Amino acid sequence: MTNNDVLKKLRVALKLRDDEIVDILKLVDFKISKSELGAFFRKEDHPNYMECGDQILRNFLNGLIIHLRGTKENPKNPGEVLLKGMVPEKKKPRASFKDKQIKKVDRAIDPVKYKNKKKS
Repeated sequence: MTNNDVLKKLRVALKLRDDEIVDILKLVDFKISKSELGAFFRKEDHPNYMECGDQILRNFLNGLIIHLRGTKENPKNPGEVLLKGMVPEKKKPRASFKDKQIKKVDRAIDPVKYKNKKKS
């Protein structure tokens, strides 16, 4: 398994976007552009493919530790960091057709009173 494979698998497993990976690398003072990063995720036969070196993978893993655990001065809970991006927003339950129609009715109009109402 190559360094590119490891980087790809971590990206998928942690659901990381390119800009998040760039930010993680910035945590360890390693600057890389999105286009350079994209070259690591290409297929080997692509003309712009670039092999991920040991230094880049090492810096990414060190940055990932800081990203998930935080620093000694400012520790984080890794579970909260991972769940932060993965928890979907709560969706409102879908209103039924009848509920939608009731909302459209003008409430200012008084109900109709019939003259010839049946007595029960």
